[in-house]
Parts: sequence; C-alpha cells; structure tokens
Amino acid sequence: MKSSYELAMERLDKAAPAVKLTSAQKKQLAEIDSQYAAKIAGREIALKDEIAKVGQDFEKAEALRQQLANERKKLQAELEEKKGVVRRAANR
Repeated sequence: MKSSYELAMERLDKAAPAVKLTSAQKKQLAEIDSQYAAKIAGREIALKDEIAKVGQDFEKAEALRQQLANERKKLQAELEEKKGVVRRAANR
C-alpha cells in the first residue's frame, strides 16, 4: 500500500512530468546562476558603500535601500527568465 505522499508525487508527475536536463544544460544553468550572483553582489557592494557615505541622512539611506531591493528583485526576475529559457529548450 502506498502512502499519501507517494500517491501525490505520482499525480504530480503525471500532471507535470519532470524535465530531464542534459549535463550541458545543467552547466548552463549553473553558469547563469553564477553570473547573476556576481551581478547581485556587485550591486549590493556598490549601494552599501553609498549608504555608508550618506551617513545620518536617513531619507537618502532608505531610498538607497529601496533601490537595492528593487534592483535585486529585477535581477532575480531576469535570472529566472533566462533559466526558464534553458528549461523550455530541454522540453523540446
């Protein structure tokens, strides 16, 4: 007798079969992750330096923190889009 977890996993696999990625596609996904991690880290460093420079001006510091959050969100969206392209290519 199967557990409810096993039955749910079978239904999930029938509804949306797992995508089989080649080693080249996995490498490409890892490379994309690495590139965007570097981009995000670079922006964080730059904006944190700017935040440190504004000192006691809390409004400017908060604006820079908001800018950092927006840029991080934008880069994450770009990352997921590029990874989606690679994954969709695997389905073909």
